[in-house]
Amino acid sequence: MRRQKSLVSFALPMLMALLSALVLTGFSGGAARANVSTTTSLNTAFTQASQESGVPISILKALCYMEGRLSNHAGHPSLDGGYGCMHLIQNERGDTLTQAAKALHVDPQQLKSDSATNIRGGAAVLRDEAIQLSPSHTLPGNLGDWYGTLVAYSHATTHSTALMYADALFKIVQNGFSAPNETGEVVTLAPESVKVNKATAKNIKAATTIPSGCQVDANVDYPGAVDCILDPNAYDCTPPPAVYPYCTYESANRPTDLSVNYVVIHDTETSLQGALNVFQSHTSGVSIHYIVDTDGTVYELLHDKDFAYHVGNYWYNQHSVGIENIGYDATGFLWYNAAQYLASAKLTAYLVNKYNIPLDHDHIVSHGTVPSPGLSTNHVDPGPYWLWTYYLNLVQQQSGAPFTAKSKDTHIITLKPSTDKKPLGKNGTETPANFNFFYLYTGPSTQSARIPQLGDPTDVTDETNNVETNISYYYLAKVKDPAGTGDTLYEIWYGESDQAHSTPSSLVQSAHLAWLAVPPGAAVEGQGTAVTLNDPSGTVPIYGKPQTGATVIATAPSNAVFVSGYTFVEDGTTNLWYEINYNHRQAWVPASAITPVQSIKTGN
Repeated sequence: MRRQKSLVSFALPMLMALLSALVLTGFSGGAARANVSTTTSLNTAFTQASQESGVPISILKALCYMEGRLSNHAGHPSLDGGYGCMHLIQNERGDTLTQAAKALHVDPQQLKSDSATNIRGGAAVLRDEAIQLSPSHTLPGNLGDWYGTLVAYSHATTHSTALMYADALFKIVQNGFSAPNETGEVVTLAPESVKVNKATAKNIKAATTIPSGCQVDANVDYPGAVDCILDPNAYDCTPPPAVYPYCTYESANRPTDLSVNYVVIHDTETSLQGALNVFQSHTSGVSIHYIVDTDGTVYELLHDKDFAYHVGNYWYNQHSVGIENIGYDATGFLWYNAAQYLASAKLTAYLVNKYNIPLDHDHIVSHGTVPSPGLSTNHVDPGPYWLWTYYLNLVQQQSGAPFTAKSKDTHIITLKPSTDKKPLGKNGTETPANFNFFYLYTGPSTQSARIPQLGDPTDVTDETNNVETNISYYYLAKVKDPAGTGDTLYEIWYGESDQAHSTPSSLVQSAHLAWLAVPPGAAVEGQGTAVTLNDPSGTVPIYGKPQTGATVIATAPSNAVFVSGYTFVEDGTTNLWYEINYNHRQAWVPASAITPVQSIKTGN
């Protein structure tokens, strides 16, 4: 069942940390005042809350900035059931909202609607957490000693995620910030040098509400992941008498027997429990290596060395690791958030370094950019709201690996619009403006008809007449949109589903020249090798995988020009294949049909 959609917090705190006996304590000096006026400025509220609670003002400011970007969001809860910039939660895993209301003697509704009260409520919870953690039941004496309190306040499912939360907050303290809230009031936190005492978190345990079939242990590949690894006796298709679909993956010894060349990014189209229900069913016929929840918690279901049935193309299954991200492709802006992006990027960075996977969108791919191996459709996730520029930058920061260096050509472009560089909403969330599919037209104007689309024209996830960001294309000509949109239209070769609505219909795609509409400033110089396709018959067959005998899924006329991001030597042979960016998806052509070219100066 789909969760209620609402604003998501920047860090999306997770499960409430276990405290042996939570005792609510009042502020020093007796009972707290019942209310702080809604006219109280945010800066005054921070000062009052710090004085009343004993919590350092820098902790309060950093927490309010990290969780809510200084906003109360009109009293709306986050996806995790948290309220206000202090993210006071009320869900099945904890209730710091009620805890704060009791400490302040106020109605919980006031904590939801009034920023000043919300800040005081967060301070009260932090104070209670700190006293409970202290052997002497006193507040930490140094700023860095509040680390353990913040780990507990995170309400994280796993200890590693809780540590990530506290690390992120102290990074804000050390860097400082100056930012306005929704009313325009500016809050400033000067950078502060602090020695973090991580020993204060060593005895804090994560919550015990681990999903069924999972546990927290050290038997995982990715450090800190929740262990949901499937029992090979029930799920492995390799040993006889396992018969698909009564098994869901194949055991292997990658990369010894099969190279790992890709990380495939998915979304689940369901909740965490819904996803686990599917992947923990031995009759589902599908599997995945990892799931990343909206709060940043990572669940591991298969060992990296084994290959999952996850991408609808057996060859790509053999050579990839799959990551499911909780969310829905059509409404990704309501789901994808900064905490999830960061956790997913850290996981991908680990895989990039482990398997020396090139850091680019040719190898860190969408399910929606993987071709079908035959005459069938494939999935389209994670959809138009997955921010590839933002995500790949996070992967680079976390991995330390350089972006892949490739040859350049003045006629190769890739799209990196501003809408793809960061979430545009509050709290690290996206907005509908983060939509990043770009459409093709039959002529050099957006007043021309769009090229044929396979599915429903109202389906924003349909990928058959558009492209996504960070994929390179070769253009033969360009023109400013005469319709006055400000877009530039680029003429490119693109594989169209033009036969799908013919009689008889066919899913074989055909390459045609089409015009890609690109917003101002979105096109940058791309990378890759421009290649010309050739075949004695005049029609070049296109394949969905680099294997001799593979099904022809598409065609292109001789002399059509595409961008190839990389090559691959067919498993067990010396046959060289070229990947090409055929349309929204990758495709494959044998080297015998390829002529690498320098820039073809056709058009402008």
